[in-house]
This record gives sequence, structure tokens and C-alpha cells, in this order.
Amino acid sequence: MSEQKSVNPATHSPEEQVVAYLKQHPDFFSTHPQLLNTLHIPHQVGGAVSLVERQAAVMRQRNSDLQSQLHELVDAARHNDLQFEKTKRLVLAMVEAHSLDEVVVALDEGLCQDFNGDVTRLILFQDDRLEVQGNLKVLPLSEAESKVADLVESDWAICGSLTDEQRQFLFDDRAPSVLSAAVIPLVKGHTQGLLAIGSFEANYFHSSMGTLFLNYVGEVLSRVLYRLHRRSS
Repeated sequence: MSEQKSVNPATHSPEEQVVAYLKQHPDFFSTHPQLLNTLHIPHQVGGAVSLVERQAAVMRQRNSDLQSQLHELVDAARHNDLQFEKTKRLVLAMVEAHSLDEVVVALDEGLCQDFNGDVTRLILFQDDRLEVQGNLKVLPLSEAESKVADLVESDWAICGSLTDEQRQFLFDDRAPSVLSAAVIPLVKGHTQGLLAIGSFEANYFHSSMGTLFLNYVGEVLSRVLYRLHRRSS
């Protein structure tokens, strides 16, 4: 039996030490197979790349793509978790409200603090017109339909830039500062009103953004408003 020679680090370069170590431990990659995914091991045949090397390159690229997709999924999950927590706080605040004024306060605090909106406006459609009070505006449905019919008739939240007439209707004197907005229809048996969230940033709300949480907030708010209206009537 031949005796294996030890490697002297003082007399060998790092590359020579690696070569000598692998010679002394030929089963090294059998016990550390995960390293093969990161190593480039050429298998040239007559100057051409062999099928083995090509397959290895494809597997490395596929592994890299899967890692990227996994990171994207994790980031999306974290974002949705954060959105859920913010939405939950807002929903609980609305459900616990005992008056319309408390609902308006809950909306303003939740949407401006947690969701980074710059201005909110709750618009209710009632025949008994009331003056604008803070972030609440009450007017007949017919008046809204004559000015912003597309917003009133929508079944889902609309996000993006608005026309000058739409911004003026929703935000009044603050309209010039609002560069993008989200408008949520409030429906419970009939159209109750609109919830508008304005931003001073042009691209904060955009047409390609998801509206799942916004629509959910609108559904909850519609039921809260319906309950408060029945209680006061």
C-alpha cells in the first residue's frame, strides 16, 4: 500500500494545495455534491462543448432563475402581509365607529398614515344636501352622475390620473395638488357614494396597480355606512 504524502502549505501555492488535496481525497465531491452546482467543469470534445457541459450550464441557469422567482415570491408575500395588517387596522377602526364623524376620522388616519395618501374625501349620495364638512361631502346622486358618471357607475376601484373635472368634483380646493388618485365606489344594494384617496405624487396611484385591498375596504365601508344610516333613520 502506498503512503499518501501530506501537503505542505509553505511550499505550495493555493492552487497546488487544492490539486494535492483532491488527489488525496478522490471522493470529495461525492460527499459535497452541492459544490458541483457552482463549479465550471469543461468537457471539451475536439474543441466543441460537450452535451454534459451544456446540460450543466442549463441546470445552473435554471437554478438561478428559480432562485430569482423564489425571492420575488417572498417579497410579494411580505408586501401582502404588510398590506393586510394595514387593512385590518383600518377595517377594525371603521367597524368600531359609532358615528359618521368617527368613520371619517378613521378613514383619514388609516389612509393617510398607513397607506401614505395625502388627502381623502368621503362623498355620500343623499337628496338632503349638506355643506362640505372636513373630508365629508354630501350631495344628490343625480348631481354626481352629471359630472362624474364613469366614477359613479364603476364596480371596481379606479386608480391613476383623473380629469380636471373629476379632481375638482372629488377634492374641491385641494384638487390642483392631487396628481394621482384612487376612487372606490361604495355600493350596498344601491350606490351610496365614493371614497377618494389623493396623492401629490403623479405615479403613486396608477392604472396597473392591484386594487384587491382597496375594493375590500370599499365593501366594508359600504356596510358600515349602511348600518349607521339605518340606525339614524
